[in-house]
Amino acid sequence: MNTSATPPLSGIGYEIWDAKYRHRIDGQAGDADIADTWRRVADALAEVEAPADRAHWSRRFYEILDGLAFLPGGRILAGAGTGRRTTLFNCFVMGVIEDSTEGIFTALREAAVTMQQGGGIGCDFSTLRPRGAAARGSGATASGPVSFMRVWDTMCGTILSTGSRRGAMMATLRCDHPDLLEFIEAKATPGALTHFNLSVQITDDFLQAVADDRTWELVFPCKALGEPPGTGETVQRRRPGLPGLVPCRVFARHPARELWSRIVRAAYEYAEPGVLFIDRIQRMNNLHDREEITATNPCGEVPLPPYGACDLGSVNLTRFIARPFTADAAIQWGELRKTVTVAVRLLDNVIDVSPYPLEAQERRAHATRRIGLGVTGLADALAMLGLHYDSAAARTAAGAIMETICVAAYRASAALAREKGPFPRFDPERYTAAPFIRRLPDDLRAAIAAGGIRNSHLLAIAPTGTISLLAGNISSGIEPIYRLEHQRRMRIGGGDDSCTRRLRDYAYGLWRRTRPDQPVPDHFVDAHHLPPEAHLEMQAAVQAWVDQAVSKTINVPEGYPFEEFAAIYDRAAALGLKGCTAYRPNPVTGAILTGAPAEYVPPGPVHCACPDREPD
Repeated sequence: MNTSATPPLSGIGYEIWDAKYRHRIDGQAGDADIADTWRRVADALAEVEAPADRAHWSRRFYEILDGLAFLPGGRILAGAGTGRRTTLFNCFVMGVIEDSTEGIFTALREAAVTMQQGGGIGCDFSTLRPRGAAARGSGATASGPVSFMRVWDTMCGTILSTGSRRGAMMATLRCDHPDLLEFIEAKATPGALTHFNLSVQITDDFLQAVADDRTWELVFPCKALGEPPGTGETVQRRRPGLPGLVPCRVFARHPARELWSRIVRAAYEYAEPGVLFIDRIQRMNNLHDREEITATNPCGEVPLPPYGACDLGSVNLTRFIARPFTADAAIQWGELRKTVTVAVRLLDNVIDVSPYPLEAQERRAHATRRIGLGVTGLADALAMLGLHYDSAAARTAAGAIMETICVAAYRASAALAREKGPFPRFDPERYTAAPFIRRLPDDLRAAIAAGGIRNSHLLAIAPTGTISLLAGNISSGIEPIYRLEHQRRMRIGGGDDSCTRRLRDYAYGLWRRTRPDQPVPDHFVDAHHLPPEAHLEMQAAVQAWVDQAVSKTINVPEGYPFEEFAAIYDRAAALGLKGCTAYRPNPVTGAILTGAPAEYVPPGPVHCACPDREPD
């Protein structure tokens, strides 16, 4: 791996950098080239080191950035060292929404402030009483969570119109909320809730009810309704923000399998909602005994407690393949571990450098010091190793890569704890008993028990769409190569303006440049020639070594049978995944990526005609 200098940016890479990450001062370029961007970020994040060590760590950070070995999240690239009052965190999960007019609009204000400073948000609307329930004190009836989601959606559009980054929000709702069916159908109409992703929180009890073909009660806490427990029919259920099992009034009953089918049918017809296996997420949370998770960031890779933040960065795996496309192609394990070690420190420093939209977000970030180190370019790296994405060898390699990154990251964080102190809420006995921590090597667990760990969580696989384009259109996250060549509709500057770019996959382009007269090998497989099981098994292979979650989309063709589509979600649950999102092109959402014409013309550094706005 060569980390001495950034490879020349491709046409799309230059365009992305210039529009989204290049710092400008009074409209003039503050970053003359991409190297200036790396220096700006490296210097800014080294500022929290001891004065005598700043030059050393600035140089180390620059090395992994300049070689494109490590790609920080877009907020870090856009904001670090600029002096702007914008957060360096990609996203936040907001606080519990109190079920009152004052509580709802306090939550809306906090969401607006967060988005105005550049952060996407996730919100759990399960705490809001269902449509038609009596509103406390006023004698009116409640309009339900979906009606307030429309208020959030309008707010997001308003923030977007002022020139901030393209808004992104996640809304979640429990599978036993009385307004579940309305939530499932909320995006059936084109143009509805366009700034939201939607996910249903699926509990273990619901999955068991589906398996047993039982009825399922849609309920809401009696206490939240202002009713004594004996009012109407009640059942005992867990609810967000309330300890243990609480009495809940039954609003409706439906066959569980019918509800499950309705959720999947909505995803089939208009791409939403996704599902979050929320009990599994909570069980595998390293702090499961001290915090409750009911929502994620907009792309689902970071389940977070109220006011939690996403501090993201990805290792570019294409930079760690020696002798690509040859019989002795290999992963450079030592270089990978070195890069991970430096990247953990860089992301940990973000917590101390970043401004925060809300004090509660700052307190939460400093209390647990979560980071989200992931990977990108996996499919290209597999192709460079000569491995077919849908093969046991590829899944073994992906699992080994993620295990190596996981162990290296935890070792780096344990070493940081000895130097700078563990995260404030660290409790050695409780933390080392967490299920994920028990998977770590014995010596590492002993080191954590003795000296602590700097970060409560360290790993998350983000979708990495834009930073993957910056790095030359490498395959994003752990997704397969979408197509060897394709057209992509893009919003370079944010807002509704879009342009279309013709792209070539990075590994495929490397093959063409180095072997122009040789046919493309069969292992250059794209997403359209893979069965859903290949996606699911790759996600499972990687998730085993990710302490947070994996953003993954399973693409199927428009004519894919519904019964087979539904089986994807059943298989995801059986594999122990934390979430599932499948996508079928449909009239409501259309398609962002399309096949490219047969003749391909590599794009030069031509600028998109989209307006120049704040970076994504």
